[in-house]
Amino acid sequence: MNQEKDGRKVLFYDTYALYAIATGENTYKGFTGGYTIITTIMNLYELYYTLMRDNNLELAENFFNRLISSCVEINSEHIKKAAKFRFKEIKRKLSYLDCLGYIVAKSHNVKFLTGDDGFKTLPNVKFVK
Repeated sequence: MNQEKDGRKVLFYDTYALYAIATGENTYKGFTGGYTIITTIMNLYELYYTLMRDNNLELAENFFNRLISSCVEINSEHIKKAAKFRFKEIKRKLSYLDCLGYIVAKSHNVKFLTGDDGFKTLPNVKFVK
């Protein structure tokens, strides 16, 4: 996969970005159209849980159903690379899932869209807060 698909830019949306879009955060309005979303089932799980926890079960269902087809596979190499990356960047206090998403994004040759401060200065990141 490259940076464009059918004339649209492709980004890996982490849970931070997906949650911001789901809850209508203004800084992410520009990422709701014109982009092809890729993410993982684990990010979708985290989004669903977080929205449900915030008493937004209907919104959780809506976004789950809309995004399930945007999920890309996680493989064993992603897991190993993510663990090594997290260990190398331990001072950034990055979550396991975010490290996995970052590695999956790199494997698809797309930028990692996030508002997580730990990723702000890393390469291959589209940081929006």
